[in-house]
Amino acid sequence: MSLGAQIGRLGKHSAIYGLGGLVSRVLAVLLLPLYTRYLSTSDYGKVETLVAATTVLAIVLRGGISSAFFRFTFDSQDPERRRAVLRTSFWFTMTTATAGLAGGLVLSGSIARALFGHDGDWKLVAAAFVGLWAQMNYEQLTSVFRVEERSVAYVCASLANILITVGVTVALVVAFDQGPLGVIVGNFTGTLAVYLALLGYRREQLGLTFDRGLLREMNRFGMPLVPSALFLWTTNFSDRFFLVKLDGADEVGLYSVGVRIASAMVLLLTAFRTAWPAFAYSIESDDEAKRTYGFVLTYLLVVSSWVAAALGLLSPWLVEWLTAPEFHEASRVVSPLAFAAVAFGGYIVISIGVGRAKRTQFNWVITGAAAAVIVALNLALIPPYGMMGAAIATVAAYT
Repeated sequence: MSLGAQIGRLGKHSAIYGLGGLVSRVLAVLLLPLYTRYLSTSDYGKVETLVAATTVLAIVLRGGISSAFFRFTFDSQDPERRRAVLRTSFWFTMTTATAGLAGGLVLSGSIARALFGHDGDWKLVAAAFVGLWAQMNYEQLTSVFRVEERSVAYVCASLANILITVGVTVALVVAFDQGPLGVIVGNFTGTLAVYLALLGYRREQLGLTFDRGLLREMNRFGMPLVPSALFLWTTNFSDRFFLVKLDGADEVGLYSVGVRIASAMVLLLTAFRTAWPAFAYSIESDDEAKRTYGFVLTYLLVVSSWVAAALGLLSPWLVEWLTAPEFHEASRVVSPLAFAAVAFGGYIVISIGVGRAKRTQFNWVITGAAAAVIVALNLALIPPYGMMGAAIATVAAYT
């Protein structure tokens, strides 16, 4: 297939995936007035801290199976082999997610005490673990649409999730005055509802088959990616924990608003990142892959750099328009966080080559270096500079 045809295929699927991402990000930004008027900066900071905590737990519990699912699906054209990959991935994810949910419910008080200094927020922690279970299983099933390159079906599932989530969240926060608990419960309700619908839709493909030999092969591929993913989580989320411990939940709330505005950059990258693994692995010729990967890297960085520059310039007006006055200071961190996303976009393209060569044990070297940079800079910069120190640490680590 020619380079133009390959780029056209990637562009088509990225554009469709981008539609779901666009709706998600627009609604996330439009919900900021709701969050900043019905939640205190401390409440919002607690929600974002729990999001960060459950994200790292999901990485550990998945054990690299998500990446292995894509790679092993494209290893064979045999439908039975692909079905075995799907079923093994499904049951492994179900088992580890359920174990994580049980542990989180039992230890919810202790986790709340460790994060926030008291166990009064145990209900928030318990709800966050229900959300973790729903999200892990939902992402496993929607990944099937991605390997099938059925981007329209994937977006339909995403839009249904978003619309249910927004409706339930608004009802819980505004009508029932449930505060941060309403945000967390609302966020997983849509995910859980769509997941149950997908279980019915995929019932003929799913079964009790579990191939232990295949799982061992997938784990050999996927497990070396777990340290890399944890280092990436450290780069992406550890600033919330440093802020909450070194500067308080209020500062996390402000910083998280800046992150939410900067997520306009994530819209561009999420659409691309969703389409990229299946597309990149589907190119059979290594020479064709090299040429395509290089072209994609160049122009992704060009486009995303201009978007980041525009977002940084507009951020004071956007934050003032979307949030209550006590959150306006958040605009200061938007620009560095946007350019951090540009650097991450480059990483997304380049790192696929390691997976293509099945040499995933090398991923942790560069991500580990980035994690070391952000930890050191967070410790050095947050005490004197607060959230701006965290933003500087983030852009330095991603770069």
